[in-house]
Amino acid sequence: MTKKLDKTVLNSLPETISRPAYDGAALSPGIMHIGVGNFHRAHQAIYLDRLFTLGESHDWAIVGAGLKPYDTAMRERLETQDWLTTVVELDPKGLSARICGSMIDFIDVDPAALLRSLLEPGIRIVSMTITEGGYYVDPNTGGFDAGHPEIQADLKDPDHPRTVFGVLVAALVKRKAAGTAPFTVMSCDNLPENGHMAKQTVVGFARALSGETADWIAENVAFPNGMVDCITPATGDRERNLVRDTFGIEDAAPVVCEPFRQWVLEDDFPTGRPALEKVGVEFVRDVAPYELMKLRILNGGHAAIAYASALLGHYFVHDAMADPLIRDFLRKLEEDEVLPTVPEIPGVSFDKYLTTVMERFSNPAVGDTIPRLCLDGSNRQPKFILPTIQDRLDKGLPIEGLALETALWCRYCLGTDEAGNAIRVEDDNAGKLKTWAESVYGNSSGDYEMPDLLGNLASEPDFLQAFGKAAQGIAARGVANALRAYIGG
Repeated sequence: MTKKLDKTVLNSLPETISRPAYDGAALSPGIMHIGVGNFHRAHQAIYLDRLFTLGESHDWAIVGAGLKPYDTAMRERLETQDWLTTVVELDPKGLSARICGSMIDFIDVDPAALLRSLLEPGIRIVSMTITEGGYYVDPNTGGFDAGHPEIQADLKDPDHPRTVFGVLVAALVKRKAAGTAPFTVMSCDNLPENGHMAKQTVVGFARALSGETADWIAENVAFPNGMVDCITPATGDRERNLVRDTFGIEDAAPVVCEPFRQWVLEDDFPTGRPALEKVGVEFVRDVAPYELMKLRILNGGHAAIAYASALLGHYFVHDAMADPLIRDFLRKLEEDEVLPTVPEIPGVSFDKYLTTVMERFSNPAVGDTIPRLCLDGSNRQPKFILPTIQDRLDKGLPIEGLALETALWCRYCLGTDEAGNAIRVEDDNAGKLKTWAESVYGNSSGDYEMPDLLGNLASEPDFLQAFGKAAQGIAARGVANALRAYIGG
């Protein structure tokens, strides 16, 4: 017999299901989180749930918020179950479930409601998971895109903002006027220097309104960088059925995730923070080395296997990792070309980290998919692969494997796999990428133009030579033999 999740059923759930060992009614809000998606509920919310279970930091409960249509849908699902979430860890040794109760409210999905809530003195941290593309970055300069239509609309009517950053600036201005200490802005998105990116957007928006306001925010508001990690698939019928059939819980919005979490944070919280170090969060002076480690080894690893796996017909990541060609390609690429570019971190073994990453990729319970890894290559490659290539070129080091990865991405953008099956290239620049791929793989003269998406590498002779050689190998021998040639070399 299944039970619909809400607070009335907590005490009647089987002992095998972890549930809040604290009184949710006794919690008080300290964190406003914008973007209550799966990753937040599998990561930040679980860390806080564990902390509350220790009897610690009960004045740091989460209040959910959002401004997008999907936030409305999430709020409606969670409201019917008293903001509780079932989080299932997909451990291949055995699944486990935890009812997470660290979020105690979710405000109306409305900019005015968010602004009002941000004026509450008890809200001392505003955290965000708004996706890597939500920071209004100018693709040409890397700076704040003040010309974006949504930003322009807020700048014309700053008292009634509709973007997250317009609301944050309005709230900070009003808190300053009221003599209330500013909240800390904590990005939890998976992008390099996420704190710096959040600061760039907040300060950039403020500067477009007032130089004095921008200077005050820059000097008085903290934006700690953080590195976050936990593979969290999307929720669909498969996941809802798993929670119902395995644990007897009817949850409208459960979360499934791998049994691995990491969170490294700069300890910069002027108005206080929960004692997250007691539940495994690593507080450090500088997150940058940890970010680089993850971006190049883990995210770069995902990028490395994505296109080769898709071209060879793999759908699930764990199936791709069971293919010796994919697994050996990943290990050789990482050990020979990626790991040497990551600066040492005291107490951290990159070999062990890589082994853990490969074990995580191989977990069949997660059900992660190759199409997900292939998404948005024109945004991901410049973050996860191209900087490693540039780093090695600057040091005069070979890039055979990395050039092969780029050539495989290009081949994928043709829109067919090795067997001739159609591939849907999910990318805002799909048209430009297909033109590039056709010029490379449909041109026997070797005369093709590299897209500006590659930045400086588009005109770097050593890269062009290595890329051309890799593309010729794929065209002449096919993907599998190109991989074998690299692995055997």
